[in-house]
Amino acid sequence: MSIDAHLATLERKHGELDAELRSVQSRPSVEDQRIMDIKRRKLRLKDEINRLRSDTQH
Repeated sequence: MSIDAHLATLERKHGELDAELRSVQSRPSVEDQRIMDIKRRKLRLKDEINRLRSDTQH
């Protein structure tokens, strides 16, 4: 898989997690642990996206 394709996949997954987070947060009886898990996963993806972008610029 090319780096561009991998970045596109990571960005898509990040967007999906963002949508899931908004959906979960709109529910009245959501567990805080679930929200934290989604946020952690989003952050890991964002870090990976930024790392790949940085690597391709050098």
